[in-house]
Amino acid sequence: MLGAGLLLGIDVGTSATKLVLLDPDAGLVAEVSEPAGYSSPRVGWAEADADGWWRNVWAGVPRLLADARCAPGDVAAVGVSGMVPALVLTDRAGRVLRPSIQQNDARAIDEIAHFQAHTDVADVLARTGSAVTQQSIGPTLRWLRRHEPDVLARAARVCGSYDFIVARLTETWSVERNWALESGLLDFRAATWAPDLLDLATIDPALLPPIRRPSDVVGTVTPEAARATGLKPGTPVVAGSADHVASAHSAGVIEPGDLLVKLGSSGDILYCTDRAAVDARLFLDYHLRDSYFLPNGCMAASGSLIVWFRDQFAPGSSFAALDAEAAKTPAGADGCILLPYFLGEKTPISDPLARGTLVGLTLSHTRGHVFRAVLEGISYGFRHHLDVLGELGPLPARARCTNGGARSALWKQVTADVLGLPLEIVVDHPGSSLGAAFLAGMGVGAFADWADVGRFVRIGAVVEPNPANQARYDAIYPLYRETYERLKDLYPRLHAASTA
Repeated sequence: MLGAGLLLGIDVGTSATKLVLLDPDAGLVAEVSEPAGYSSPRVGWAEADADGWWRNVWAGVPRLLADARCAPGDVAAVGVSGMVPALVLTDRAGRVLRPSIQQNDARAIDEIAHFQAHTDVADVLARTGSAVTQQSIGPTLRWLRRHEPDVLARAARVCGSYDFIVARLTETWSVERNWALESGLLDFRAATWAPDLLDLATIDPALLPPIRRPSDVVGTVTPEAARATGLKPGTPVVAGSADHVASAHSAGVIEPGDLLVKLGSSGDILYCTDRAAVDARLFLDYHLRDSYFLPNGCMAASGSLIVWFRDQFAPGSSFAALDAEAAKTPAGADGCILLPYFLGEKTPISDPLARGTLVGLTLSHTRGHVFRAVLEGISYGFRHHLDVLGELGPLPARARCTNGGARSALWKQVTADVLGLPLEIVVDHPGSSLGAAFLAGMGVGAFADWADVGRFVRIGAVVEPNPANQARYDAIYPLYRETYERLKDLYPRLHAASTA
């Protein structure tokens, strides 16, 4: 039996809800995962079942406590992280009104154009920290007003994925400050919602709960939530954080200049700074530490693109087998270049109409060539972000690397070669769930300093760039960039033709 003082971290992810228990002295003591998923009922749509996330918490907490051989009273606090800025609508009774609209959803094309046409783009960027893109909550709300007015009329609250779980645990509604910032509706310099943007979104500000800091204790586990989950009533619950922010912190991105590359379902790259570096080609998040920021980029499809390729063109094959095929082909895939815009693209091009594109194919290309082109295309996308981040200040000589793709030796090597940076691989990184647990500890005083998270970070091998491959990618990368520039005017016509 473990002693009291364990910290529960819950991460609401795209493919799974992950839960961990962290002992502040001994590190992780247990972790479990419950499967999740999302649906795409129409082209460009991405939705998920918010009630399913809550059912996963019901199922996951008892398993976690059993695996750790601990009692509910041994849990000192709970933190939650999740996808951002997912959109959850509930009525006054807290019932979910429709599937959550996910951050990579690209349905609100006309509404994005409306926002851009009726605002000063530079002013919105300066005030909110982000350009109006497919990730912005305002256009999505306006889409709902046009297409599902009955749903929006019944809405009493708007919140994010992890805010929803926090509310289910505590019956206290809030939105964490990074959901607010990434929504595109917050004037972050004034620390208030922007009335003109709320008007464009056609949303009553009363639907937006209070904004909280990540380690703020929002409330405690209610008796009803305790019966559902097995937690002890009265256990403190903190506001939590965006998944990529929590993950970056738990990988040791804690000082200005630290850089993280996440090889996950979507592709994230995060850079710690001590100032709010605003750029239309990036998102801006608050670091967990009050004085720091995380300008960052997110590609809509990365690991999800690899899964799609395997399922469609190599059903039954393992990713290791595909890696082996691709490893037999040379860097540059013999002239085959892939644009990874299979869900449109968020940063750095902010083009919801962009499409996945494969150029340079010949009859001599094999499945291995194309799979290598997939890995290289994702890596070129990371390099595009690195170009932008480099304009904001000096970049470090190395980066850290996490998530499922970090288990692929080939993907790691391609990424290091394309970026021209050594990659420090974080070993057995539980990701956002660890960050959420650490936040819970900060909220209840289990940790004295944000840097204490370093005790739980283990660095394994460092992947060094291959100079010959790096030189080849240096030559091909401009062609990758030029391919999009030449085709970007074609994508709207393709969209129009496919929806006519």
